[in-house]
Amino acid sequence: MRQWTPSCTSSPVQVLQGLIGLMGQREFETSLLGHVQPLVPAASYSIYQTGSGCDPTRFMSSSLGIPDTTRECWNAYLSGPYRSDRTLAVQDTAPDGMVLCHITAPEVPAPHRTRVYEAHGMAERVSIVQRQNAAIFAINFYRHDHQRPFSDGQLSDFEALAPALLSLAQKQIELTRPRLGKRSPSDWVQPLQSLAPALTERERDVCARLLSGMTQEGIARDLGVSLPTVKTYRNRAFARLGIHFKSELFALFAG
Repeated sequence: MRQWTPSCTSSPVQVLQGLIGLMGQREFETSLLGHVQPLVPAASYSIYQTGSGCDPTRFMSSSLGIPDTTRECWNAYLSGPYRSDRTLAVQDTAPDGMVLCHITAPEVPAPHRTRVYEAHGMAERVSIVQRQNAAIFAINFYRHDHQRPFSDGQLSDFEALAPALLSLAQKQIELTRPRLGKRSPSDWVQPLQSLAPALTERERDVCARLLSGMTQEGIARDLGVSLPTVKTYRNRAFARLGIHFKSELFALFAG
């Protein structure tokens, strides 16, 4: 595994011009790989946030020239490997908290390698990683088994592209990430019932309060139950909804 700090080399603007024109549009997500292909010939990519300071959140992902399994990869990552993933650790000395990482599949610890890389034919990864307090923001490009290894020239091009691409990706997320208006718990009962009729009344009560911005401690006080009881209802509701984290609950309605 290699990790280095990007130099001040100017980014290849010609590669980014097409992406700039897609800012704020949903096509940005599926078009990103095609635009960076001349410099970073990856078959898939993912942009996500993880770490102790946040719920793991996948912002964008897509594939090019192969079936898109990036969502399956993300779910495999959430099945356990994300809890002990040190392949994205950022050096404290990195300026602006940003580094570039390059790792091959054999260097990835098991079962991370088995569940994510080998299960989906990924052989190599280059990443732009930025520390954001206790969280990590990462843009990952994956070479798959059918492709040739990244060359030194391509890694150099990736370094030149990284600072501008990081800024573009973060701005795109800011422009397109759905925002939920402030609503009371009662406003969420009907949408929850329509989305998931199988939720029990108490499960809906907890989800409605999460969506309105209440903490689990606040929900416990509001409903007159214990904190472990709130967590039990939340976990049951999330299992019925097929999600793991509060950010995913928000995403179900933000679309």
